[in-house]
Amino acid sequence: MDWFEKLNEYFPVHEMKSKEHMEMLLQERGDVYYKDESDDHVMMYAEFDEFIFIDYLYVAGHTRGKGVGHQLIEKLKQKNKPIILEVEPVDYSDTDTQKRLHFYKREGFTHAASIGYNRRSLATNEDAPLEILYWSPSNQGEEAIYQQMRHMYEHIHTYKDEEIYGKSYQKADEVLTYGDNVKKSNILDDLN
Repeated sequence: MDWFEKLNEYFPVHEMKSKEHMEMLLQERGDVYYKDESDDHVMMYAEFDEFIFIDYLYVAGHTRGKGVGHQLIEKLKQKNKPIILEVEPVDYSDTDTQKRLHFYKREGFTHAASIGYNRRSLATNEDAPLEILYWSPSNQGEEAIYQQMRHMYEHIHTYKDEEIYGKSYQKADEVLTYGDNVKKSNILDDLN
């Protein structure tokens, strides 16, 4: 199974970029978009001057619980930049969502409770609300994380979207919101 098949099998269709999109990012945005892979993992991420965005992190089932995910996160933390990622809200019928959140909580990530993120999937044409988690070596605030998410969304998620999918993703202002009116309970504090 190649790297894309692993990701495609693990992540829900509404969260997946096409293989063409990821390969185009790797080729044309190779200065910021990277693939780190082995037999046991696949991590797709973007590294900008000010922050890192983890696009996908997959660890093979037979390897989970053996420290592979921790090692990958530690490798990124060594770069001493904020790390941002998107996660599905807790779905109690899907134990993986809760396990993922526990993992990121153990790794020191914080829930960006004042950032709203709801993107319509081009694959399913359905809204896909996600939560933003971040780790910051300098205790960066959520407003800065919001600005970095906007930058990532405009330079990675929507990169050549119309050319690749035949239609465009929504504009950043329609997808990302910030402020007290968004404030949600902290999903990491709410874990069972």
